[in-house]
Amino acid sequence: MLRYLPFLLVLALWIYAFIDCLNTPEEEVRGLPKVAWVFIILLFGEVLVGPVAWLVAGKARNAPAAGGRQSSAQWVAPDDNPEFLKSLEDEKKKEDDRGDEQLLKDWEDDLRRREEELKRRESGEEPKDS
Repeated sequence: MLRYLPFLLVLALWIYAFIDCLNTPEEEVRGLPKVAWVFIILLFGEVLVGPVAWLVAGKARNAPAAGGRQSSAQWVAPDDNPEFLKSLEDEKKKEDDRGDEQLLKDWEDDLRRREEELKRRESGEEPKDS
C-alpha cells in the first residue's frame, strides 16, 4: 500500500491544480492564457512540472491581511460574519415575539371563556357545550 502513496500524491496534486486552474477567473491568471495553463498542467502533470508551475507562477495569490484575518472585501463564512449572526438573532426574536403574542391571545381567549362560563353558573344558566 505504501508503494502507491507517491503516485496518489502526484495524482491528487495534478487534480487539484487542474480544478484550481479551471475555477480561476481569467483576470487572476498570470504569465500565459488560461487555456495554455490547462494544457501545461495536463501534459506535464505526471512529472509534477505542470501542477507545480501553475501553483507557483500561474495564479495570482492574495496574501492574507494583517493578523491572518480576511479583509472586508473578501467573502467571510456566515458563522464568522457578525452582521449575518445579528440578522439571525433579530429574525429569531421576531418569530419568538409572534409566538408569544399568539400564546398570550390564546390564554386571554381561554380566560374570557372561563369567566363567561363562571358567570353563567353563578346566575343559574345552563353552561354551553364548547
